[in-house]
Amino acid sequence: MSLSVVIVGGLHADARRTAVARLLADVPGSVVLHHDLETAPAGTVVRTVRDATGLLAAGEAPLVNDCACCALREDLMPELRRLAQDGRTRLAVVELWDSVEPKAMAEVVTAGGLTVTGVITAVDPALVLPYLGNGDDLAERGLAAAATDQRTVADTFARQLEYATVLAVADSPEADDEDRELLSQLHPTARQVPIADSRPRDGAEGPSDAGRADGADGVSAEDGADGAAGGRPPAALARAALAGFDVEAAAAAQHPACALLPAEADAHGVATFVWRRHRPFHPERLYAALEDVTCAAARSRGRFWLADRPDTLLHWDAAGGALCVESAGPWLAALPDAAWDMIPPVRRAAAALDWHPEHGDRCQHLVFTSPGLDRDGLARLLESCLLTDAEYAAGRDAWKRLPPAFDTLLEV
Repeated sequence: MSLSVVIVGGLHADARRTAVARLLADVPGSVVLHHDLETAPAGTVVRTVRDATGLLAAGEAPLVNDCACCALREDLMPELRRLAQDGRTRLAVVELWDSVEPKAMAEVVTAGGLTVTGVITAVDPALVLPYLGNGDDLAERGLAAAATDQRTVADTFARQLEYATVLAVADSPEADDEDRELLSQLHPTARQVPIADSRPRDGAEGPSDAGRADGADGVSAEDGADGAAGGRPPAALARAALAGFDVEAAAAAQHPACALLPAEADAHGVATFVWRRHRPFHPERLYAALEDVTCAAARSRGRFWLADRPDTLLHWDAAGGALCVESAGPWLAALPDAAWDMIPPVRRAAAALDWHPEHGDRCQHLVFTSPGLDRDGLARLLESCLLTDAEYAAGRDAWKRLPPAFDTLLEV
């Protein structure tokens, strides 16, 4: 029997636990592997293995390089291989601790020779905007994965949300249409699967207590996405967990050069504004406007082009009022023809879609998503940061002599 692995993560811990319980209840022969990083300050990480009936095993893993996430990576693959060799487990659910991001774990599992069939982020829609607006450091919330962890709640949540291909959406009475619309616009290509707490209420027998020895209403990893044990349709979350996951495609969808960014949208008070131009930014004017641009939306991301750095593709990543700007390597137009053979096809295809006869793939492509977004005001602000006609006409040599306002931000 081959072992399938599904990764379930998210800072919304109650929603995550509900999603995991749902999978255990619906997939016969499934177990959940969880590393609790709360004990990391004491020097260890606690590992538990559970199935639908309760705890099967527990143990500890020592910290590696004072990094709880490193300890998780070192301990995860041996445990998964043990489950695979045992032959009794059909699906291993890797439940990530709160602030652990799924990308690294999916790549670790795949590199270890096992099959990731799904990556799921569990979300409470009522908490999407509060978490996106939370600029607190993870360390301030007791959620840091290492002593050197400088991530914030907002940027961690954004990456957890946007990497997953499936969103397990909790049944939240506090959520309204605006909350659900914000979730949909932030990750429009994700498959959303509603989940409800599978625990029994008021003494009633819940789904997890209904008895699944005969496989009724369940789905095994061998049944795949289209079949179900007992011949019945599989539960939606189980079907999504087993549908398959492409680690390389997921990484490409997050890379700033070819990211699969949201399209224009406007509904229920939430808007997504896509701004694209084929003219570089003036570094000083953009730097002076950074705070206003960053705070204009709950979430913004994309790639941009500075006049004084004509060959460098820059990544824009903002959430919680904080902005991360970093180099993502050269624009393809800056590379010699001989180097193109080493460029992944997905990136070449992305560049070809927006190729400019003079500038190649150099462009501004920024996407802003937020309730109450002032599109017109934001567009005016961004336009004011571009080179003027006279500055543009001066040419590339003159652009390179402009004051390098971003040197400190880019740690040059």
